[in-house]
Amino acid sequence: MSFAWHEIRDHLIQTSSTLSFQRSFETIRSRYEPIAQFGEPAALLDALHRPSGSAHQKNLILTALIRGGQGDDPEADCALTLMLLALWPGLDAIRRRASWRRIGPADEITSEILARTTESVRCLDLQRVNWIAATVLRNVERDMIRACQREAERQSAVSDVDPDELAADHEAQDPAQGHAQLQDDMRRLIGADAWLVIRVAVEGFSQAEVAIELGLSEEAARKRYQRATRKLRDALQENV
Repeated sequence: MSFAWHEIRDHLIQTSSTLSFQRSFETIRSRYEPIAQFGEPAALLDALHRPSGSAHQKNLILTALIRGGQGDDPEADCALTLMLLALWPGLDAIRRRASWRRIGPADEITSEILARTTESVRCLDLQRVNWIAATVLRNVERDMIRACQREAERQSAVSDVDPDELAADHEAQDPAQGHAQLQDDMRRLIGADAWLVIRVAVEGFSQAEVAIELGLSEEAARKRYQRATRKLRDALQENV
C-alpha cells in the first residue's frame, strides 16, 4: 500500500506527538546540549523552520539529531523522524523537481526520497560535513539523478544489443558467473551477510530497500550492514 506525500508527513507528525516519542525526545534532550532548550518536538521543529534565527545554531541542532539518528538505541528512530520533518520543505522541493523531470512514478519517487534520506542520515560522516541540511538534500537529489541516468543508460544499452550477438557472447563470458564468484568470495570473508553488502555497496540499493527484501526492520539491516562492512574491512586489511 502506498501513501501520498502529505499523508506520510501527517503520519510523522502524529508519531512525534505520542507519549513514547516524547520519552525518547527527553532522552535526546539530556544527551545533546543544542536540543536541551526545547521542551517538545514541535518547538524544535518551529525553531528549525523559522526563517529568522541563527543558521549556525540550526546547524548545531541538526548535527545533534544526526548523532542521535546514527545510534543503536530506540532514540535513533526519534532523531531520524525529527530529521525528516526538519528537512521536509527541502525534501518536498526535491520531490517536485523529480516529478517535473519524470524520474519515476509518484509513489516510487516518494519512497526513494525517504529511503535515500534515511540512508544519508544514518551514514553521514560529520567530520567531513559543514552544513548538514544542504549536504543531505544535495546528496539525496544527486543520487536520485544518478540512479535515473544509470537506468536510462542500461535501457539504452539493452535496446541496442543484437539478440544474436548477446547469445554468442553469453557462451564466451557469462556475467552471472562473475556475480556468483563475487558472492562466493564475499561469503567466505564475511559470512551470511554477503548478499546484503553486495546489494547495497555494489548494486546501489539503499539499506531500507534491502531491509524490505530480507524481511528485516531498517534498524536491523543497518546494524547487520555496519557489522558486515567492518568485518570485510578487517579481513581485507589482514590480507594486505
